[in-house]
Amino acid sequence: MVNRLTTRGRAIRILLPLLLILSWFISLPYYVYQPGSAEELQPMVTVAGGQKDEKGSLMLTTVMTVPVKNIYYYGYGLLFPNRELVPREQVDRGMSDEEYKNLLQHMMSGSQESSIIAAMRYLNMPVTVRYLGVVVSSVAPYSKAKGKLQTGDLIEKVDGRDVAKREDLIQYLQTKKIGDKVQVQINRNNQSSTVEVELVQLLDRYGKPLEDKRIGLGIDLITKQKTENLLPVDFKTEQIGGPSAGMMFALEIISQMTPGDLTKGRKIAGTGTIDAEGTVGQIGGIEHKIVAAHKKGAEIFFSPADVDKDDSNTKVARQKAAEIGTSMKIVPVRTLTEAIEYLKNLP
Repeated sequence: MVNRLTTRGRAIRILLPLLLILSWFISLPYYVYQPGSAEELQPMVTVAGGQKDEKGSLMLTTVMTVPVKNIYYYGYGLLFPNRELVPREQVDRGMSDEEYKNLLQHMMSGSQESSIIAAMRYLNMPVTVRYLGVVVSSVAPYSKAKGKLQTGDLIEKVDGRDVAKREDLIQYLQTKKIGDKVQVQINRNNQSSTVEVELVQLLDRYGKPLEDKRIGLGIDLITKQKTENLLPVDFKTEQIGGPSAGMMFALEIISQMTPGDLTKGRKIAGTGTIDAEGTVGQIGGIEHKIVAAHKKGAEIFFSPADVDKDDSNTKVARQKAAEIGTSMKIVPVRTLTEAIEYLKNLP
């Protein structure tokens, strides 16, 4: 009996350190979302012919996304405050690290162009935009389009109807029912083809059905557009990806193109996508951006307004602001114009 216990004890002493070492190298299918940074835009954005005369600052905000490389990272995401564990497939939709990085950079480029157009339109500067269709940026794991559509496909028509921009496709699909099938004409590598795709109920980032029971293809889309007479703007954002800085880019462009100090000497942070018409859209991880802006001393935070039933950015932002006890004011905005008017009315 003593020999057996001794043998078992020796085995445990050998195996336990080995298991601890092995657990360091076994990655888990999660990301940790946590507060990133609040970055001043003036050094990042330079408008040709513009003036950098702000006394305060306009700041974009980021979320730090950390892959769970081992069980210790998992525990870090689970136990530490202001951390969130998100299943990997809900973040990168099954793409490789390189594909996901390229997608984020593509979204950033599109966001920058849209911010210039929105700013130019606000300033009544002439700009021409032609919409050429929508590009598939990712396919959700639950989508019936898996194996039929892929990242980079250009959708030109659905059921014979032209699709010029993202909104065209979304509006048309709302006339359908779950289980309906649509004919999707795509251009892939300069070759056209048509695939049949069954519509599904759309899910949020946590895999739960959207409250308004919206249906669709289960894919993420980016409008492909060609712009003429675009104002020259130099962006230095190499380490940042995604579309969520669009509104803040547009504010910085307008600030540099108009006389006076739009910031009124205040530290102003914010987030939100923007389209060419100046509409501000919802983003992910806003609670982490609130923490980042608070740490940087922001006095005002622009949040995308909650317009549709499933929108929650402003609600979540205010909850997090109350939780961390910040005096930073949360200001919901629907459009670029609303944000500018708010700043103009500051004392």
